[in-house]
Amino acid sequence: MPSDRPNPESEPPKKTSGGLTAYVEAEKLMQIAFVLPASVFLCWGAGWGLDRWLHQRWMAIAGLIFGCIAGMYQVIQIAMATEKKTQSETELQNGSEKESSDRKQ
Repeated sequence: MPSDRPNPESEPPKKTSGGLTAYVEAEKLMQIAFVLPASVFLCWGAGWGLDRWLHQRWMAIAGLIFGCIAGMYQVIQIAMATEKKTQSETELQNGSEKESSDRKQ
């Protein structure tokens, strides 16, 4: 029995730029602003709790430092991913403009 599989499209569907896309991009950028303080606060709180539970004095400071490092790592990861996505979108737009101008000539 033959299989009727659809042919893959030669061109990917174009992205529509709507209001929802702008909200998604804004959320990604807002995430950067909240990740660092949240990670510092959570790690400091965990260190403070361990200080009280284990009767130590250094764990809150270690939690604060760990929170700073973890938060900065996450911020850098988000920024690099956003930059990579923006750069690839720019290259796609420039490439499609070059193709259309080549076809006109």
